[in-house]
Amino acid sequence: MTNDNNTTGPLAGIRVIDLSRLVPGPYASMLLADLGADVVTVLGGRAGVPNPSLRRGKREVVLDLKSDSGRAALHELVRTADVLLEGFRPGVADRMGAGYEELAAINSGLIYCSVTGYGSTGPLAHAAGHDINYLALSGVLGATGTSTGAPRPPFNTLADLAGGGLVAAFGIAAALVERSTSGVGQMVDVGMVEGVNSLAVMVHRDYGMRHVPRGGDGLMDGGAPYYRCYETKDGKFVAVGAIEDRFFQNLWSGLELEGPAPEHMDPIHWPPLTEMFTDVFATRTRDEWASIFDTVDACVTPVLDPEEARAHPQNVFREAFDEVGSPAPIPRFSRTPSGASSARPDHSDTATVLRDCGVDDAVVERAVSAGAGALSDGLAEWPPY
Repeated sequence: MTNDNNTTGPLAGIRVIDLSRLVPGPYASMLLADLGADVVTVLGGRAGVPNPSLRRGKREVVLDLKSDSGRAALHELVRTADVLLEGFRPGVADRMGAGYEELAAINSGLIYCSVTGYGSTGPLAHAAGHDINYLALSGVLGATGTSTGAPRPPFNTLADLAGGGLVAAFGIAAALVERSTSGVGQMVDVGMVEGVNSLAVMVHRDYGMRHVPRGGDGLMDGGAPYYRCYETKDGKFVAVGAIEDRFFQNLWSGLELEGPAPEHMDPIHWPPLTEMFTDVFATRTRDEWASIFDTVDACVTPVLDPEEARAHPQNVFREAFDEVGSPAPIPRFSRTPSGASSARPDHSDTATVLRDCGVDDAVVERAVSAGAGALSDGLAEWPPY
């Protein structure tokens, strides 16, 4: 039985124990908390605490998993849990008494999700890495940048968040559905390189084919004049995505260009069209163009910074951000809306959370005592800037 802090959402009644740090695991457990799961994050050790933006809707406890009492408390938590999530390199969780085989023996219905960079097996299974490394080995990083420059990693951590966290949440949800039939848990092995591979399915399938060269010369990477950003009179930008013929025709009309529109899919026309569009978009401000294309169906939008995005009428109407400026839970459910709280959790009340999860009082007291200094060398948040 879960706590009463999260009584709505399609995953209400599901308890998740999160041992992960950094970004992928905490993002996955945040998504599960957004869907109503009771997420208990186990803190302790030098890894510190997850970034505040990834901690909403969760409860936190501090345990020293190197101590017998800390491991005993974790095992008690596992007895009442549906899911355990960890992001250690292969073998580390086993040494802490938190490996799959040991915990599955305690709770046969446990869904055990391991999120690693390269997967739990293979020659790189134990290697360290960060988002840029996983993108590099997926082939995605090598397909970015210009033909004369180095590849450029994306601003957002694509492998961590999508290839790792999102895939983990998806895998956990699928395993929970299967367990409803079999009654038995299983291990969910998430490798971020493989997650990015899946996200780039069209890149791998079509690489080298028409309109998919490397170096900013392709259809979807800024090479096509109708799928790129243009600077406006005020130094800001608009995004143009007029791929289909009807949208390109509307773009041509919205820019008030004379004569019939050329065959825009033919790359021979791309250089002069790019030059023409560059000159035209520079004649008005970003917001002036946005106003024009509000009534012209051409897939043209203003490029906003995060603060502007939060204030955009569409996002305001949809309540796409919560009261502290974080993106609201997704997706939207008609009968079981999320009840996730945006409040930052407090890890100072370990005893109360453990007792609420059914841990024996004697185990709680020993675990709290052993974990008192478990964060003494790891109070920093991630990322470290």
